Amino acid sequence: MTQVRNDALNLALDTEDNPYLLGGYAPVDTEIAADDLEVIGEIPEDLNGLYVRNGPNPRYRPTGRYHWFDGDGMLHALHFRDGKATYRNRWVKTVGYQRDSARGGASYAGMVEDTSANPDDGYFRRLKDTANTDVVFHNGNLLAMWYLAGEAYKVDPLTLETLGVEDWNGAHQGCVSAHAKVDERTGEFMFFDYGPRAPYMWYGVVSADGVLKHFVPIPLPGARMPHDMWITENYSVLMDLPLYADPEVAAAGRHKLVFDRDLPARFAVLPRYGATDDVMWFEAEPCYAYHTINAWEEGDELVLNFCRTRQPKPPTRDFSGPLESVLEYLRLDAQFYRYRFNLKTGSVTETPMDDLNTEFPVINTQFLGRKSRYAYNVAIDNGYTLLFEGLVKYDNETGTSQRFDFGDGRWGSEAPFAPRPRATAEDDGYLVSFVYDANVDRSEAVVLDAATMDEACRVVVPQRVPHGFHACWVPEERLPQRGA
Repeated sequence: MTQVRNDALNLALDTEDNPYLLGGYAPVDTEIAADDLEVIGEIPEDLNGLYVRNGPNPRYRPTGRYHWFDGDGMLHALHFRDGKATYRNRWVKTVGYQRDSARGGASYAGMVEDTSANPDDGYFRRLKDTANTDVVFHNGNLLAMWYLAGEAYKVDPLTLETLGVEDWNGAHQGCVSAHAKVDERTGEFMFFDYGPRAPYMWYGVVSADGVLKHFVPIPLPGARMPHDMWITENYSVLMDLPLYADPEVAAAGRHKLVFDRDLPARFAVLPRYGATDDVMWFEAEPCYAYHTINAWEEGDELVLNFCRTRQPKPPTRDFSGPLESVLEYLRLDAQFYRYRFNLKTGSVTETPMDDLNTEFPVINTQFLGRKSRYAYNVAIDNGYTLLFEGLVKYDNETGTSQRFDFGDGRWGSEAPFAPRPRATAEDDGYLVSFVYDANVDRSEAVVLDAATMDEACRVVVPQRVPHGFHACWVPEERLPQRGA
């Protein structure tokens, strides 16, 4: 095992302990690479590829109140090959990370503090682009992205070394949304950008070999805070939701969300290479959505599955003290929901599919944009911090679900789908999830059979993996081949 320690990390807390810096959330200060990890059970012989998860890991002690979204991006990866597993983790070396490194301490106030004195890197509210949110694989590299539209950081999938900002050979000088979509059948990368100035949103398509092929404005009535999108075989769908940052509060250097129930939720549907004038707008009841599940075309309709947030701005204030807003805005109350948009008539049908509080959905990405039967969501714990207590498998055909719980005091991560080679069914594969066991202060990776939701094995990780956000799976045959 090799390791690189960051001795500058000093996260001693002030008088009020922040739960998002403690226990399973506490950052790690060491980058390591470890081979031939301990396995409880046996790794399936046909599980070969890379599991990568992104998440916040502050390198230096935060200034002021720390919000979980503030931490520097850190990638944690397990490479499965020939029945064995290796682990490594690396910070994403963003512009902000490098500025902090040169200073030897934090240069930015976080999202719940006054950010007017932060370095102006050109991002929303002078916030630090940490690239800590999502990670996808495109054109031979990983791309790490930020929860607000920021720069997409290109990362070597084998070493996790940051290679720089992905601007597609200088063709794109803007930002990339937290969530973009890669169509595995065509290799295309669909994304959007948004910001505080008109037209407020843009939409783009990058080819499989990394050429920006399409980029058009999507005018909105004002600044919004979209987070995700859908694709189908022929269309892309973007969101104009009635949740936005209060402009007066933002002008004072602070952050406050406004959920305007007098505005509808609107959705822009356009052909994959469509122009601004090709956009078709659909309206639904006011809501917010962090994450989409999948979408496909059925005759004249688009079917869109997603996690609909029932209360995007929590009304209750059952916390007190300086961390009240941090704890309040990190609660999730979402449910599996479905829209049907009729492209001929313009009608919208809204249907709740389940009442469980589930989020961070994944599917077999070979079916992204095509009709899919299964989705795998994390089940949200009802505690005062955001924790994932299990996984729920939804069956779109039967309307039933199966659940796997990580166990008492065990909290998991988003679990991407790893298809079996030559699979004969959509759910023929595995789910992989980092799990933190608070009982013994240890992290493992749990591998589940995606068809049965039974545990296949557990891999012991040689250091704790802090709770984090999104993940991806890269099959072995798509990874760069650089010898054994």
